[in-house]
Amino acid sequence: MIIFDAHCDTISQIEKSKQSLYNNHHHVDIYRMQKYKGFVQVFALWIEPCYYNAPLQRAMTLLQTLLAQVKEHNSHILLVTNYQEICAALAHKKVAALISIEGGEAIGEDINVLEKLYDLGVRSICITWNEENSIAASAMCEHAHKGLTPFGKKVVREMNRLKMLVDVSHLSFAGFWDVLAVTMQPIIASHSNAKSICPHPRNLADEQFSAIVKNGGMIGINFYTPFLTSNKYATIADIIRHVEHFMGLGGENHIGLGSDYDGIDILPSGMQGIEHIDMILNALLKLNYTETQVANIAGNNFIRLIKKAL
Repeated sequence: MIIFDAHCDTISQIEKSKQSLYNNHHHVDIYRMQKYKGFVQVFALWIEPCYYNAPLQRAMTLLQTLLAQVKEHNSHILLVTNYQEICAALAHKKVAALISIEGGEAIGEDINVLEKLYDLGVRSICITWNEENSIAASAMCEHAHKGLTPFGKKVVREMNRLKMLVDVSHLSFAGFWDVLAVTMQPIIASHSNAKSICPHPRNLADEQFSAIVKNGGMIGINFYTPFLTSNKYATIADIIRHVEHFMGLGGENHIGLGSDYDGIDILPSGMQGIEHIDMILNALLKLNYTETQVANIAGNNFIRLIKKAL
């Protein structure tokens, strides 16, 4: 099956470790992705708080790291910006790499930065991380009751115009609803789980997921143990519980994968790297999910969204 992983932080790790994207000791590398029939990976350029004094510069540093790795390994991976380019990469048996930014701090207060980022290949922005910024408050910040700022509403409209995906993972509850009131395009929660299963502030309430379904958007199941269970340890069964919960809310065509690999340090047993994603798919097949349903969750749902939105 074709795999689409909507979020990993591997480029931050590569930039620090100076290891190769082709083969490394992190959670994600090209060598392991190529064990699958096809792989689409969204590489997040994460703006860590220690870089908030120059967030756009940090985004550019990470982008250059990604571009250099893709150039070095271009016989195995291609940067893509739309559905047609994804299809071309997969047809040539190459990993398709999409670029996102995790943290609207990179935009600052300059709406024109969005078009510049688009021109550089960025196709998705997670508009907050765990802090409040000029766009909105996050689910984890001191002012989590706040939503989008007036500037934030302009950002959403401009992302719609440019055909960039608005990513609401990390966003405050009020901000989520503000985004839905403004957007004219499908949104994504690239790496978020079900709050009914695990009551973490980063997870989505049932009414939020139902609104994403109505909007035509997508969620990616996050593999971080504290987002999967209130217990100390998680297993693949915990991942399946979140999938099944969202399926019960009518999400068959709106569920995907958003591993958060290389951005998390507490993983479910047996899920220590990208090579283990097929264990989730096999578990679903054993539960009598059809091959079509599993293929949709594995990647086809997100790929259809890309075809429609980008």
